[in-house]
Amino acid sequence: MNLAKGYYGSRSKVYTIAKNTVEKGLQYAYRDRKTKKREFRALWIQRINAGARQYGISYSQLMGKLNASEIGLNRKVLADLAMNHPEAFKAVVDAVVS
Repeated sequence: MNLAKGYYGSRSKVYTIAKNTVEKGLQYAYRDRKTKKREFRALWIQRINAGARQYGISYSQLMGKLNASEIGLNRKVLADLAMNHPEAFKAVVDAVVS
């Protein structure tokens, strides 16, 4: 019943309904912890691709050249650079391309 605190109406008052609601909520929480990782990775890839295409290179080419040159930046960092620090992202692209 403590986990059902704040639910609307009988979902927080009646034991069986509260139990079912809490169990379903926990299932959603478990599932969506996995989904969140998937969605963030997709967002990072979109941001990197948008940043890379400004400099005439596609996402897949950029990532292939990054791996070949052994630059150890992950997608999260690259996406942050592309969004918030375009000059640093351009330096990474230039280091990879040349």
